[in-house]
Amino acid sequence: MTSPLARVSAIALLLGIIMLAGCDDQPNRAGLMETRAIAEEGLIYGLPIVINTAVTAGAIGDPASPTYRGPFNHLVNVQKVLTWEDRTIVTPNSDTPYSTAWLDLRAEPIVLTVPPVPENRYFSVQLIDASTNNYGIFGSRTTGNGGGHYLVVGPDWQGEIPAGIDKLFRSGSQYSFALFRTQLFNPADMPKVAAVQAGYKVEPLSAFLQQPAPPAAPIINFPLHEREQVKKLFFEYLDFSLPYIPATAQEKDIRAKLARIGVGPDKQFEYKDLPWLHKLAVLWGMMNGRDRLEAAINSNKNLINGWTIGTLTGGSAEQYNGNWLVRAMVAKVGLYALDSLEATYPVTRALNDGTPLDTGKHDYSLTFQAGELPPVNAFWSVTLYDAQSQYLVKNPINRYLINSPMLPELQKNADGSITLYIQKDSPGAERESNWLPGTDGEIYLVLRLYWPKTQPPSILPAGSGSWQPPALKLQR
Repeated sequence: MTSPLARVSAIALLLGIIMLAGCDDQPNRAGLMETRAIAEEGLIYGLPIVINTAVTAGAIGDPASPTYRGPFNHLVNVQKVLTWEDRTIVTPNSDTPYSTAWLDLRAEPIVLTVPPVPENRYFSVQLIDASTNNYGIFGSRTTGNGGGHYLVVGPDWQGEIPAGIDKLFRSGSQYSFALFRTQLFNPADMPKVAAVQAGYKVEPLSAFLQQPAPPAAPIINFPLHEREQVKKLFFEYLDFSLPYIPATAQEKDIRAKLARIGVGPDKQFEYKDLPWLHKLAVLWGMMNGRDRLEAAINSNKNLINGWTIGTLTGGSAEQYNGNWLVRAMVAKVGLYALDSLEATYPVTRALNDGTPLDTGKHDYSLTFQAGELPPVNAFWSVTLYDAQSQYLVKNPINRYLINSPMLPELQKNADGSITLYIQKDSPGAERESNWLPGTDGEIYLVLRLYWPKTQPPSILPAGSGSWQPPALKLQR
């Protein structure tokens, strides 16, 4: 790892080179300092778009990919508990099996159908555009469990809403992601989840109306999606993606800046073709952008009892309102997160004193006092992740979370409180029902509150609510 002193020295050297460099022989190209500034802002703006492009490429673009899910407009139901082997999305949840569909909205709209769902089972369908903005949601909280038909249209679609459609949702991009979540009470409950999923349906509007289909849109040849390739060709990936994402009013300024370095719908960015000083300026700007992002993630904003509240809150384009740093933080820490009214996600990576959580070295406990469980209308869960990979961890009892449906099996203390044991090794047979297994290294925990209550006690507004998650205690 590069030391801080070495990085400062390298930056100082690069700055000296740039300041001493002569004028560019192409006057229309952004200058070196301007290129650096645009690359920094462009990385923060473009990171969610590039991450989504890589995920989409793996899901629909390459049948040989281990994350391949099928072509556009194809629904895939996951009918198993997610484990440490599932590596499509970072910080995945294992309490709501996913159903997924990537939607191509260029030729015609897509209709999503959901069946009636039992009233005691939470479900939601989240609609996410190629910028990772949430542009719609329906399900238990917003539309109820009665079932319905929902029309998803592209940004430029004009037409009449057909009979039989309950609501229209407009994507901010030409392709989009629909993420279905269906509550799983326990592993034995999976057949009932599968029965609900069997009623989900994704079909073009022409099929829904039983009419001839319009001409198909051209095939999108997504670029390679290997992680290292994405890092090396960041602006090439962004350049590839932007033609499918019409600029909003908030984006016009950053899009104009990106065009100055050759990134945009009418451009074709090629890092390898840049003059060497411009290559250095781009790398410098990207390094600064990554540093800003990491600093923001680690800033401990809304830190309550060691839990950061609000970092994982997804949002719409209107809610982000041009705050590209917040959007990048969500994409980096918890890609495709729901908004806070649908789910709130406190995260803890350290004890109150700032010591990182490490179940390879220490044992921890988390105690909910009697009558002070997370206040929700649906359910809550605590999930443990490996801090390096951001995935679930392999463990001897195949347990990745503890949630509210497990309450009848959890051991209570004499005063009615419930203590969870977060550690690598078993706390003993009498406590194993309350054991959340760790790994041999640093971890983080996510406390998910699905459909959080809005009346006190409540975790909302995120970071200033009347209910607060309890602090972790060091046991060993």
